[in-house]
Amino acid sequence: MRGVGRLLVWFAWLAGLAVIGFAAMVVLTPDRPRPATARPPSVAASPSPAATASIVAAPVSHASPAPSSPGTTDCAAPGFDDAAKLNAVSLTSLAWAPFHRSEVGWEIYAPRIASEIGSSCAPDSPAFARALAGWQRAHGLAANGQLDAATFGVMNTRWELARPFVRLSQTGVCPDPPPATGLAWARPDEGYAGKPVQLRPAALAAYRRLVAAARAASPVLAADPRLLTIFSGYRDPRDDAARCEREGNCGNVSRALCSAHRTGLAMDLYLGAAPGLPPDTAADANRLYQSRTPTYAWLIAHAAEFGFVNYPFEPWHWEWTGAAP
Repeated sequence: MRGVGRLLVWFAWLAGLAVIGFAAMVVLTPDRPRPATARPPSVAASPSPAATASIVAAPVSHASPAPSSPGTTDCAAPGFDDAAKLNAVSLTSLAWAPFHRSEVGWEIYAPRIASEIGSSCAPDSPAFARALAGWQRAHGLAANGQLDAATFGVMNTRWELARPFVRLSQTGVCPDPPPATGLAWARPDEGYAGKPVQLRPAALAAYRRLVAAARAASPVLAADPRLLTIFSGYRDPRDDAARCEREGNCGNVSRALCSAHRTGLAMDLYLGAAPGLPPDTAADANRLYQSRTPTYAWLIAHAAEFGFVNYPFEPWHWEWTGAAP
């Protein structure tokens, strides 16, 4: 899933962003049929939890105001209409490989990008383009308000380096798993479909605070007890290695040779799933479905308050930053 194998590929890709030739990878295919433009779901404000423990802050903060309810924000922005039109096209037609796997469009990443630039407007709106231009200017990029591979690459670098596991892996170290005594069992109702799950005790406590706050803030999350349950927590490296050998599918963007799950700080959360698909499939249809859910919107807006960061390719994968891997 995550780890050194994927990181080597990922950093090679980042290096490629500096090369002009990479821009040739990014082409618009406007003749591709466009589905209706997706707008980020609204997010209810979360009350501050009464007992949020102190955590070691990640080096990059992604906190931003929760998006406003539809119709309450003026998303016009004089001078950015043309950029908005180009974003509307590329949103569903940009042919690229942001994680070294071919994708079309950037709808999956739109909620994360909106949070990064502090916009509550739809990704095809002029106000979104204006906010994006401001972000580009602040990070030394061409401030044209258009989402492109170079802009996303800088964002993704920030997101990935907010993960302690990634920063450690940059040194070539695959961390040792914690001892059995350093793990705690989640309750049966905290595991997806009752699945047994282990995490480090502090990570499990932070998860519980996050879930309590989410259910208190959102009637949608409170109504479905499956949402935010854990379908994968700590994974023994020996079991991961055996699965790699059995399935022959490690060392890629979907499954890493050295997984963050070995730390006991990473967890895959149930956000729902596209019809007919399991919740952890990396199929684009499933990732797009999850990126549009109120659960993901709440996590993007509030998970950092509890010390959690996301692996951007997988909406379901979150890591607690309050302890070293």
